[in-house]
Amino acid sequence: MLTTTPPRAHRDAAWYARPAARAWISGGRPACEATAFHVTLPGYAPTPLREMPALAAELGVGKVFVKDESARMGLPAFKILGASWAAYRALVGDRGPMTLEELAAATPAGTRLVTATEGNHGRAVAHMARLLGLPARIFVPAAVDPAAVRAIAAEGAEVGTVPGSYDEAVRAAAGEAASVPGSVLVQDTAWPGYVDVPRWIVEGYATLYYEIDDQLAAAGAAPAALVAVPMGVGSLAQAAVAHYRACHGGTVPPPPTLLGVEPGSAACVLAALRRGEHGTVPTGTSVMAGLNCGTPSSLAWPYLRDGLDAAVAVGDAEAVRAVRDLAALGVTAGPSGAASLAGARAVLLDPDRRAATAAGPESTVVLLVTEGAR
Repeated sequence: MLTTTPPRAHRDAAWYARPAARAWISGGRPACEATAFHVTLPGYAPTPLREMPALAAELGVGKVFVKDESARMGLPAFKILGASWAAYRALVGDRGPMTLEELAAATPAGTRLVTATEGNHGRAVAHMARLLGLPARIFVPAAVDPAAVRAIAAEGAEVGTVPGSYDEAVRAAAGEAASVPGSVLVQDTAWPGYVDVPRWIVEGYATLYYEIDDQLAAAGAAPAALVAVPMGVGSLAQAAVAHYRACHGGTVPPPPTLLGVEPGSAACVLAALRRGEHGTVPTGTSVMAGLNCGTPSSLAWPYLRDGLDAAVAVGDAEAVRAVRDLAALGVTAGPSGAASLAGARAVLLDPDRRAATAAGPESTVVLLVTEGAR
């Protein structure tokens, strides 16, 4: 089939690069308390980091590793890392460390967890509520896949459908939590006045990056030169910046390029980076449903503005191709998770874009495949 290359101006509109971000220092890495907590949860184990020689050959790098989040603690995505730690912190308050059993016994009657979701975060919150014996109310936009709704309901949660976008579902969840006594909002995006829970969610995601460090070392691989992260509201990318941009004076090798990947229908972080200010974009529809968000988290934004090297928008066709290619390599991914491969291709196979990264022919590249098949 004959294909044509899009005009350069159009392609550049889907791309942002700031290589100076690798010199930015975020401060200390998130503490390990969340990881110590995760180890106590039923079914916890580090998810696989799979080496993919065929992808390394295609992308022209030394090694490619896929962080496979398709079966994290019995759920098909990484989201439980943030949802579990944030729910625990919100419920335990200043009462000190507790086991899940102790926390369940100490939680007042009438407490329930509330959130909005495109699928995986809501299921993770519902799962945590079930572990604690609590009810949960999960709001979803109308376009969410019915299978995702059924999976949330199967955790025992009540699901409410909101006409409109993900951002409107977030507003509905926040309104419900504010108006119904006993409600605890566990939302993975921040806005003015709501920052503690989103910060704990980001702390929870740090476990994934600590696992990658250990797994690369165990494999005898060099530290990552590029890490590709799918972005919705940007919290997982914020966790990457906090981890890889921590105090690193004189680190050899230098910190990696951090590449954020979004759907072209909802590239809210890319748009904010290109404008230089936080804001909202209208969203369309995308097979990358978990990334179809119009407003970056206000907590994530300063980290992404200062510490994210690059962002790229990819189309549904590229994500679907990545799903199929990962499946052929033995990794079952949904489109949102496979977006990391689509984004790496869009950057590393383009000489101009590749030149803005730290990836060379001997480099290690890590792709975060953040969800299993939908």
